[in-house]
Formats: sequence, structure tokens, C-alpha cells
Amino acid sequence: MSSNHDKVTVAPLVLLSVLDHYQRTNTPENKRCVGVILGDASTDTFRVTNSFALPFEEDEKNPDVWFLDHNYIENMNEMCKKINAKEKLIGWYHSGPKLKASDLKINDLFKKYTSTNPLLLIVDVKQQGVGLPTDAYVAIEQVKDDGTSTEKTFIHLPCTIEAEEAEEIGVEHLLRDVRDQAAGGLSIRLTNQLKSLKGLQRKLKDIVSYLNKVINGELPVNHTILGKLQDVFNLLPNLGSPNEDEMNLKSADVVNSSNNLQKALTVKTNDELMVIYVANLVRSIIAFDDLIDNKMQNKKLQERKAKEHEENKLEEEKKTIKEEENGITST
Repeated sequence: MSSNHDKVTVAPLVLLSVLDHYQRTNTPENKRCVGVILGDASTDTFRVTNSFALPFEEDEKNPDVWFLDHNYIENMNEMCKKINAKEKLIGWYHSGPKLKASDLKINDLFKKYTSTNPLLLIVDVKQQGVGLPTDAYVAIEQVKDDGTSTEKTFIHLPCTIEAEEAEEIGVEHLLRDVRDQAAGGLSIRLTNQLKSLKGLQRKLKDIVSYLNKVINGELPVNHTILGKLQDVFNLLPNLGSPNEDEMNLKSADVVNSSNNLQKALTVKTNDELMVIYVANLVRSIIAFDDLIDNKMQNKKLQERKAKEHEENKLEEEKKTIKEEENGITST
């Protein structure tokens, strides 16, 4: 069973609210804060636009023991409906930073408040690395291949940060105040590039870790993930080093020779260009065929009009001759 939604968009206001909730309640490091997220789930995209905090307690030693105020959820939800009826309760959030054992049970509790499968949004309030501080999950029933009973599990949904026009203006002013005014434009660009490279390095480490687990048999082979990775590798630019055979060649030959990554990129590009070429060729042939057919129809139409004109002219001449003969006869 799969989810009806394929991605999640989060407003900056939600991130600020979660961070404010975490700092205002002075949550200890080994604890987490929990709240409700509001938004729109009528399309294939979860749009998280607002949130409010919840009183929440859980036992550190026993993850099955936790407390959530149901009356508080219902009262706050009714008040939010009066303020903005378009924003509906679509799920809940916690400060994570990772999934916990009791999340599935808490998620089941929120089903009675939502019209769709509730969304779990994890916001890392103490993010140290680069990248988005949010992770979104939806619970589904996982069907096992051996025919045993199904079990619930979370699937990850891609998450982005999107803001309305008014929010974008506020975020720009906030970043303008946070940014170091003494730093120049070059320093800011280099800092952003460094953060991007660190994020790329972290993602590559995750990919290497996953592939090693698959090779060692710790995780099953997922052909969908491997296919996505192959597409990523095919679209990479030529950044590889020459092979051992190419190292023995002259410098000019090394430049002209291609490594495996470049070959994969060339094959991928050639396949796409071949499809485009064939499509343009077929379209041109169809256009020429329509043009020839149009010219033939125009020629037949002109011949038909000329023939009809000649026939009408002959009819008029015959009519004129008859009228002249009738005039002569009457005289």
C-alpha cells in the first residue's frame, strides 16, 4: 500500500513556531516537544502552513508510556477553524531529531482528527550540518512477501520549504539582519558553496553506506533505488580520472580517450538525442505530407471551379442564343 501524497511543502512560519516552542518550554536535550500541524491535504502535496504546541510527556525508560492532552487538541482545533477555516488538521510534529518507537502509536491517535492519513513532520531544532532541518513521514500498511500479517511502517516523503509572498518578504528581512554585515559578497558566495559541498559529501556518504549494507546482505536489494542511483550517475559530468590503460598513453591520447563515467554520460545523451531526432524527423515527414496533400486539394478545387465557370459560361451563351431565336421568331 502506498501513500496518496508524493511530497510535502512547509512554510517558514512553521519552523519558527516549532523552534519557539522548543526554546520557550526549555525542553531538555533528551526530551522532545510535540505539536499539531495545520494546512491543506486535498491534493497530492501536503501543504503545511501553520502549527500549535501541545502538552506532551513521555517516559524515558519505557517508550510505550506517554501522555497527550486530547481535550487540548480539540479545543485548539476549533479555535483555529474560527480563525482560518481553510487550514485543517493534517498531522503532527516533534523535535526528533529521529523517529522513535512510540511514533506509530501517536500517529494512530491523530487519525480521528484528520480526513486523510496523518503526516508526521520531524523538525531538527539543533541542526549542525547543512540541508533542510525537516523530515516528513506517512504511515502505511506494509504487505510482506511471505504472506504473513501486514505491519505498519513509516515511508519518507520529500520535503521542501515554500513561502507565500508576504512570508518571503519577512524571511528576506530576517536573513538580512542575521547575515554578517562585515562579510563581503565573495565571502558569502564561498561560504554557500562550502555548505553545498558539505551537503553533497554527506549525501554521498549515505549512498556509500546504503550500498555497503546491500553488498553485505544487511539490507534487501531495492531495484527502484538502484535505478535512481544509476540515473544520477549517468547525469554526472566527466569528473573521473583516466583508467590505468589510459595512463600509459600519451597526453593527447589521454585527452581524447574517455573513461567509464564519460561513456555512460555519452550513451545517455545519445539515447535522448536519438529520440528527439526521430521525433523531429517524423514530424517533418508528416508536415511535408500535409503540405503536399493540401496543394493537391487546392489544385483540384481550382480545376473544379474553372470547370464550373466554363459550364456556367456555356449555359449563359446558350440562354442568350435561345432568347435571340425566340425574338426573331416572334417578329
